[in-house]
Amino acid sequence: MTFLVRQIALKSNGEEIIRPSRVEGGELVIGRDASSGIHLPDLAVDPRHARVTEAAGGLLRIESIGDQPFDVDGRSTKGREIDPDVGAELGFGGHRITVSRDGESGLAVFTVRRVESVSESAEDVDLGTAYTLKGLLPGKRISAWGFAILMLVAFLAVPIWSYATYQPLAMHKDARRPAGIHGDTSWSSGHLSLSHKNLENDCQACHTKAFVAVTDNACLTCHTQDAHSHIPDKARLLRARGEPQGMAKFTQAVATAFNRPQGRCVGCHTEHEGAGAMPATRQQFCTDCHDGLRTRLPDTKIADAADFGTAHPQFRPAVIAGVGADGKPLLQRVAWTPSLKEANGLKFTHAQHLSKTNGVAQMVRRRAGRFAANDALGCQDCHKTEAGGARFKPVVMEEACESCHSLTFDQVGGTFRTLRHGQPEQVVAELRAFYRGGMPPRPASLSGLARRVPGDAALRATAADYARAVRFYPTRGDQAVAQVFSKGGMCYDCHTVTRGGSMATGGFTVQKVAQNGRYYHVGWFDHKDHRKTDCASCHVRAGTSNDASDLLVPGMDGPGGCRSCHVGESGSHLASVKVKDPVESGCAMCHAYHMDDGAPWKPADERKKGAMTTAVADRPRLPALMR
Repeated sequence: MTFLVRQIALKSNGEEIIRPSRVEGGELVIGRDASSGIHLPDLAVDPRHARVTEAAGGLLRIESIGDQPFDVDGRSTKGREIDPDVGAELGFGGHRITVSRDGESGLAVFTVRRVESVSESAEDVDLGTAYTLKGLLPGKRISAWGFAILMLVAFLAVPIWSYATYQPLAMHKDARRPAGIHGDTSWSSGHLSLSHKNLENDCQACHTKAFVAVTDNACLTCHTQDAHSHIPDKARLLRARGEPQGMAKFTQAVATAFNRPQGRCVGCHTEHEGAGAMPATRQQFCTDCHDGLRTRLPDTKIADAADFGTAHPQFRPAVIAGVGADGKPLLQRVAWTPSLKEANGLKFTHAQHLSKTNGVAQMVRRRAGRFAANDALGCQDCHKTEAGGARFKPVVMEEACESCHSLTFDQVGGTFRTLRHGQPEQVVAELRAFYRGGMPPRPASLSGLARRVPGDAALRATAADYARAVRFYPTRGDQAVAQVFSKGGMCYDCHTVTRGGSMATGGFTVQKVAQNGRYYHVGWFDHKDHRKTDCASCHVRAGTSNDASDLLVPGMDGPGGCRSCHVGESGSHLASVKVKDPVESGCAMCHAYHMDDGAPWKPADERKKGAMTTAVADRPRLPALMR
């Protein structure tokens, strides 16, 4: 059934506005609920007051849904049948509804009109003021002045009084505010970071003067050890940023006038940002200088950098270029290339040890439970992270290699004697001393001094072969020394051995092994953050490298490169590249503004720990090219 509803409203000049609508369905609901077919916004009307349905003979049946009655032609009722052809007037609160039939469509018409009520019913109440405190409070003018004075007292007078009464005490060395409420804390814009949590109730520790911005001297009172200058020459640092122009120049002048000069500590280290870690410095702070740096400082050796994902110079790892006279490795920074090599003194091959099909893999399978995997050697079998997880410990032969590559040369009872690893002079001395025993010669070979097949079974075989070998040659001591340091010998096959040396080393020189613990010295890389990533994801060439001098650290691009995941701060270039799991990486992720005076740099939290274990000293000698 269809009902035609006409809502009539009046303009301010008395003109009527008619809004017709059609309601489809078996019934028409009249009430205050907005979902009703006839909506009457009147407190005297129930949310669902009455319903209209079709009765026999074309009549309409109107009945109350609840206990509230309504009026039909001036009489109160809870139900009535009405003939639309005759018409009727329904009363609901302050509204009157005329029922009739439309001459053209034949539909029942309900014309709704708001009328003035003659009784003191709920519709006479002004709904805008019925539930307010109007008339109980002072006037607007008095309230405005009262609240203004209250704000001045609470947030200006009381904080100033609180600050003034504590200021004399704050000059003492161990001054600390007592627990409680302090008026000047109402000026705080938020909680301090975790680093400054202990200063939460000691505002004067940083805000040393009232209405004066925090000065650098206040910061350096505590940060005397870890706040190294980025560039000692402050004038050069300002030239690197360039002269401000236009409005920026004006705002800088205003800031300087109010003790907020350029380059202050709080310009980067913002506080009162919440009780968490201090927010990382935005990349814009770095690129203000480093983007176009060569234009402002033509004599600089630093390449321009704007964003790691789009504009960053190629990495320059510090590789081992040789060994100095003092035996320490010399590092030299060179541009990264896939074919870069370094002189580490080893003949180790990653491909041979990581293979899953050769004899090394067979040995692993025969010694179940000895290694991390049961089918082949893995990176973690030799490379162990230090306690902090940031870097790796140097590989120690006795821990990582000797379980397979035994240096045993003799057996006395049930005890095995081994050559001293890393001490060529001691190796030569032990071999010569062993041959002085005057043992009767027996036919044998020097194969016992050659590199043995890995495994536990080789331990006893090495000792037996060696004992037979030393009884055969008349100059067996010198022969044994030559065999050890020559091709196929224990030392030669793993180390770089050259002829020419002192008598103490048998006329041979073994290059000292140099394990590079850190390649990128002007940035910080943390392996701990990548512990869920497979080693081969970054060191992709390890499985195919047959030369121990291959530099297997990744560069920026290519397979395993850092840009495979790290896309810069914004990653705005991602539309043109394919990155599976992009990581936003601003400058502060790898670089720090306050670096130590020497290289390699370590973050403040790492400097507080013990010295990191590495074969290369934490501060190796670097040629002028690196400095």
